[in-house]
Amino acid sequence: MDDTKYGTRNKRGDWKPTEKIQFAPVLDWPFRPVRFAKWLISMDGFFLPWNTFFALSSVLVWWYLTPGTETTQTLAPGWIVYLLARNAVIVLVFYGLWHLRLYTQRAQGNSFKYDGKWPSTDNSAFLFKRQHTDNLIRTFGSAVPIWTAFEVGMLWASGNGYLPTISWAEHPIYLLALLLLTPFWADFHFYLVHRMIHWPPLYKHVHSVHHNNVNPGPFSGLAMHTVEHLLYFSSALIFLIVPASPLHFITQLLLKALGPAQTHSGFDKVVIGESSTLDTHSYAHYLHHKYFECNYADALIPLDKWFGTFHDGTPEKQEAMEQRLAARAAKWNQK
Repeated sequence: MDDTKYGTRNKRGDWKPTEKIQFAPVLDWPFRPVRFAKWLISMDGFFLPWNTFFALSSVLVWWYLTPGTETTQTLAPGWIVYLLARNAVIVLVFYGLWHLRLYTQRAQGNSFKYDGKWPSTDNSAFLFKRQHTDNLIRTFGSAVPIWTAFEVGMLWASGNGYLPTISWAEHPIYLLALLLLTPFWADFHFYLVHRMIHWPPLYKHVHSVHHNNVNPGPFSGLAMHTVEHLLYFSSALIFLIVPASPLHFITQLLLKALGPAQTHSGFDKVVIGESSTLDTHSYAHYLHHKYFECNYADALIPLDKWFGTFHDGTPEKQEAMEQRLAARAAKWNQK
């Protein structure tokens, strides 16, 4: 497929989309119901394909692959190790399929690839100087165990009555509405945590590990410092105070665990067949990896717009970002 129909490629081989990044029409004013409805139900909208995929995956994981309450009421090695293995397999399959198609097979070559280069194989910033090796170690050695620890703790607390757990039979409408809000809470929490770990001391010792992936691939999504993993997955702790069912914190954790594969894929679109593509919605976050000081959240809630850190990929926003950083640097130099 000819990606130049959708964007431009510079002399270095870097590709960028022609279309500007736009926020979801959730908080538009005046409210535009037709645009909102199209966004809800269209392909590459709110429900399809990604949120539907994550929601269905969560239901299947909760229903078929999660031990029952009678088991999780007692902390025992058997079910804890099972959850650790289950989560490792889920990550291996999901992230592995992204990596296999786009980076091992290179099934679509450089089409729709933001950075013309491939991940580094000789860079001292990474463990063993290899980006992919570093990403795998941090994903399976830290991210998966911490995700599992949060899940184990929440399941145990729910089973023993320490969480405000309610049933679907009694509150189906409330619980469904709460499930639909999962991506919004994940986005809001990510913005707060993300801004915090860009504070220079935390950035230097914690978040810089993730930002070594200037040219990210799927497994870069969970390649973080252990402290960042703790902060990242802490979004599930909202259910310590918000009444919900176990499905809700399982969905929150699964969304946080699997979503980064898509947003760190390094490609704007995945080519399917000869004429179809699947949008990864990853350009906003790719720009964050490229420029560091913009697009701290996804484009679901206009937090970056409100706080002046939005970059839509245009030269005008690039200039505005550079002016903002220059003004901040000048302010710090005066101290």
